[in-house]
Amino acid sequence: MNDREHGPRPGPSTGRQDRAFMPHRVFAGLEPPYSDPEQARTVIVPVPYDGTSEWQSGSRHGPQAIIDASQYLELYDLESGHDIYKTGIYTLTDVEPALGSPEDMIERVYQVSKQWIEKEKFIVMLGGEHSLSLGPVRAFKEAFPELSVLQLDAHADLRDEYLGTRYGQACVMRRIVELCPISQVGIRSLSREEMQFLTQSNLRPFYMSDLSSDTSYTSRIVSSLTRDVYITIDADVMDPSIMSAVGLPEPDGITWQQVLQIVQSVARHRRVVGFDLVELCPGAGPRSCAFLLAKLAYQLIGHTVSQVTR
Repeated sequence: MNDREHGPRPGPSTGRQDRAFMPHRVFAGLEPPYSDPEQARTVIVPVPYDGTSEWQSGSRHGPQAIIDASQYLELYDLESGHDIYKTGIYTLTDVEPALGSPEDMIERVYQVSKQWIEKEKFIVMLGGEHSLSLGPVRAFKEAFPELSVLQLDAHADLRDEYLGTRYGQACVMRRIVELCPISQVGIRSLSREEMQFLTQSNLRPFYMSDLSSDTSYTSRIVSSLTRDVYITIDADVMDPSIMSAVGLPEPDGITWQQVLQIVQSVARHRRVVGFDLVELCPGAGPRSCAFLLAKLAYQLIGHTVSQVTR
């Protein structure tokens, strides 16, 4: 038996006598008190939904793949020198998909997010497709009126309507910019319609070419954001050489270090209230992609959760 996968993690033993059944799989395999919902600062919200995926579906399997991979994390963070798990991380069971329409699913995620925001928790949503991000953004906007959203993504996602819906993953940032300011980073693919909207709205993304040619981009990203920030990270923002397990990979993406550098800088100068990781399609690439996102989630919790004070 692999102790790292099946053995106890930090926290007192659960005292279960019957080991014939696997326990509910939680992020990083934490046990109480570090996974206790009352004590934990962070709540993991897994949402296995990909109802509007276009080319390559499968992101509905992303949340469980990330949680499964997280069992293998080293809980001591070498970079910060901290045991991040000691702030407490509680993992919800999967949010059940609402298959009637993407609007129904977004409303469900909004209600779940609102419930935990009212309990002053730091929310980490694991998708699922990118349309889901509208749910927590709506909830956080109500709690933090001066909210802005930092989007790390290969695609602009600014279409007003696509494939018969205004609430699909290709439209999510168009709906979010109707709620609050956005700052887009890593963009390297968009439609003519989206370019026209950017021009008309005086929005200027940080294109991938900007990140490659301008060493001051992190400070400019921070300056573009309000005091309270929600971060949404589409896995395809990263280069396919390290993140091929996505629905629509785009060449020439950002690196692991660039993602961390951006988030660290934002967390130092702004209050990050929550974040999401979306669009992992586990079947489209190696298992290392799920582990990369599990480690990213863990490190982002370490960089951001201590900044949240209500």
